Amino acid sequence: MSVESRQPPRTRAGRTTAGRRRLRHALTVAAIDLFLAQGYDATTVDEIAAAAGVGRRTFFRYFRSKEDAIFPDHEEVLRDIERSLATALPTQDPVAVACTAVGLVLEHYLADPDVSLKRFALTRSVPSLRDREVATVDRYQRVFARYLRERFQAAGDPAADLRASVAAAAVAAANNHVLRRWLRSGGKDDVHAAAKEAFQLVVDAFSPPVKPGGQTVVAVLEASAPVSEVVRQISAALRPAE
Repeated sequence: MSVESRQPPRTRAGRTTAGRRRLRHALTVAAIDLFLAQGYDATTVDEIAAAAGVGRRTFFRYFRSKEDAIFPDHEEVLRDIERSLATALPTQDPVAVACTAVGLVLEHYLADPDVSLKRFALTRSVPSLRDREVATVDRYQRVFARYLRERFQAAGDPAADLRASVAAAAVAAANNHVLRRWLRSGGKDDVHAAAKEAFQLVVDAFSPPVKPGGQTVVAVLEASAPVSEVVRQISAALRPAE
């Protein structure tokens, strides 16, 4: 059955959170299928709404334009990333935290592989959609840079601003590399293994150096030495030099 002949019955807009999410997804699927079948420029909002079984006004309750329908959840993913960064412990490696947070983007694409693969085909052929995708990646990167800058500054890094900007770009680049490799493979690549490898490279390259600890003390004593002698010798070895 062609996209043009598919005319689902009119549906009422979702009245619950789950219902709204389903309707938004239906509009996205309808938009992507129509764009692939008859072209992005040739497809109208009315056609997208009709294919999803709703009216034009309902479409605009969910999206500002037909372009927005292709990227329906990026704002939600961005909020999840910001929440993940905000709740990270101060003792955690900030670069590792950023890599874990950007993994939410991968999970978003993996949650609906059919739509993700079709969207990839569209962004490769429609410049305006590709530009929109690039702008979205830039927003993620700026969020990571701000978080890393704050963490590096708190650690007293004199190059906090530069390190944060470069590290954030590396986090975004690693994520894009893994995601695009998975998309080009038709969803067959082991994305989690690839992500683990890519993010480890970023962590190794940009994590703050571990501050050296104290000296290691080795005490050589007779097995029969009393506890008081063990304590005396260790205390003497740990005593600061005068």
